[in-house]
This record gives sequence, C-alpha cells and structure tokens, in this order.
Amino acid sequence: MNERTIMIGEYLSGDYSIAELARRRGVSRKTVYKWIERQQRDPDQGLVDLSRAPHQHPNAILPEVEREILDWKARRPLWGAPKIHSKLAEQDAPAESTVSNVLRRHGLTRQVRRRARATPNAGAMGSLLGPNELWCVDFKGWFRTGDGRRCDPLTISDAYSRYLLCCQGLDGSTGLRTVQPLLEATFREYGLPVAIRSDNGAPFASVGLGGLSRLSVWWLRLGIMLERIEPGHPEQNGRHERLHRTLKEAVLAPPRSNLRCQQQAFDGFRQEYNEDRPHEALNQNPPACVYAPSVRDYPARLAEPEYAECWQKRGVRSNGEIKWKGGKIYLSQALIGQWVGLKPVGDGNWEVYFMSQRLGWVDERRGRVQPSRNQESRCA
Repeated sequence: MNERTIMIGEYLSGDYSIAELARRRGVSRKTVYKWIERQQRDPDQGLVDLSRAPHQHPNAILPEVEREILDWKARRPLWGAPKIHSKLAEQDAPAESTVSNVLRRHGLTRQVRRRARATPNAGAMGSLLGPNELWCVDFKGWFRTGDGRRCDPLTISDAYSRYLLCCQGLDGSTGLRTVQPLLEATFREYGLPVAIRSDNGAPFASVGLGGLSRLSVWWLRLGIMLERIEPGHPEQNGRHERLHRTLKEAVLAPPRSNLRCQQQAFDGFRQEYNEDRPHEALNQNPPACVYAPSVRDYPARLAEPEYAECWQKRGVRSNGEIKWKGGKIYLSQALIGQWVGLKPVGDGNWEVYFMSQRLGWVDERRGRVQPSRNQESRCA
C-alpha cells in the first residue's frame, strides 16, 4: 500500500514518465496504468486490494433452500443444524455444515461451553438391545408456575429409543400415593419393562435394607428388576438427564401461568419430542419410529414370591420384623406383608432375598441381618 501511494505521488509530481515509474517499482507499465486508473476512480479506497472471491459460486446454496432452513429454525427454535438438516428435501439438501453456517450467518446459533465429562464406572448404563429393556424414571427439579404453585414434573422414558412415556406435573405431592397411579397407568398403556433405573431418592428408594421402598417392592412383585445409580452420580442416568435439559429449554423458560396450562405444555412437548423431533442417536429419526410397546402386559394379579424348597420362608410382620429361631429380626418397613426367603450358606449364615433381590445375610450368632454391600446387578 505504501509503495502504491509513493508511486501515485511520483506520477502526480510530473517528474517521471510511465516507463520510468514501472522501472523504479519493478512492475509492468500495464500495472502502473491500472493503479493510476483505480486511484482516479476512487481516491479514498482505490489503492486497496479487491476481493478475489468469485461473484457466483457453483456450489453456493440456493436462496430457496436457505429460506427453508430459516423457516425450520423459526418453527423449531431449539433445533440445531443436525435436526434441521434431516428435515430438508433430499434432492436439494446441502451438507449439515452448510446448514450450520447459514444459522451462524444469521445469528441463530449459540456457543455452548463444553462440560467436563465424568469418567465412566461400573454404574454407567450399558448397551441396550431393544425397547423396554430399561426404563428411566426421575423428577425434573421443581419450580413454581406463574400463580406461585409448586410443580414437580415426573418423567419416564425408554432408555433404548428415548421415547418419553410420561411427563406429568405434580403439585408438590411426590409420594407413593401420587407416583404409583401414574406408573400403573404407564404400565397399562405400554406394558412392563425388564428393569427400571432411578436415583436413590424417595419414593424410588430408601435408606432401609436393600434400599427398598414400597414402590420398588411393587416393581419387584411385577417382575421388574431394579437399577439404581450411585449417590451423587447423575451422569449414570445421562440420557434421562439430557431429556430434562431439553424439557427445560422447551416449556420452562418461562413457566406457564398455572398447573393446567403447564400440563398442556408438557403434553405438547411430549408429542413433538416423540413424533417429530429427530434424535441424533437414532439416525435423526424421532423416538416413535423406534419404540414399540412391551410384550409383557400389566398383570391382573401380582406374582407371589417363590423360593427354593431348601430355603426358609418368613412373612414380614406389621412392624417390619420376621420371627427367626425363637427371636425376632427387623428387616424393613417396606416389606411389611411380604414373604422373604432365607438361603442357607453355611456356618450359621443365611442370605436374605425378596424375589430376585438379595438384601443381606443373617448371622445367627448376632441375631440380626447385615446389609449386602454390593447388590447383585440385574444381569447377574
């Protein structure tokens, strides 16, 4: 830029011919004429290099395709480039990176700070082979609606297909009497899963023997195995936690005016999430394309516990105790009215089971039950 400015100054001085200016700058006379013409046409910016980009590019996105991308973004503000790309017509669909560039160019993207990922451990979710092998259940953190009432959303999802089976806002009542009817309605509609994964909070678990609660005892009676994440490790239920993040972005910012309106928003979200919203883990198909109800119907009667003939069987009394060798041993309030099995393991020790769940072992010398430190996994 400085050399061009000096050359133009020398030309304007009248002391040099065009040929002399070309020799002094080591360029052709054609180049000297070019810069003189540009400076005369635009005295302010004439000596600045022009863009070498072509005016038209053979691979440029068509205007109608760009408008379609922006229309999808307007209809689905929470969708990113992968989901919008999956909805474009195949014959005109640009690359996913092009969709992302269009959104970025129009200021429709946001920079997400990457979170440090937890190191996987034995409690992480394993690979699944099909729907209803594992369901996840949890409460989305409570909030208040516009009229000040508390709302606790209960969510149930299928871990394989990500299908949202239930999304019900509760008015602060999160106990057995409220949660069990919702689970029963879900079982009646979709059948029974092989296992259910939950955290260690009420009403899914307790601090009692085996971590059993009245609700988890009911699950075992239905033939459903229990999976509990380790305390303080929500990443072990990461698929369900990611669902909660999407739910929060879609219908909780801000909350609706009252519980009825909030439930309408939950129902609308559930339909869109299952039927329309593409999921990257499902090859950009919505969960409804993958999920199918369970072949195990909700039974008219609960199965009675069955134990081997060589085991001892005891009924849990109204105070949570069983009678044993002329004395009483306390087990759990959650097992009141249930039958447990005691498996002989030698040396005066007996393992205590309820259905397929090992709870601990009885030491005859101490006359009490010792909790199992490591519960058997559902695949054992």
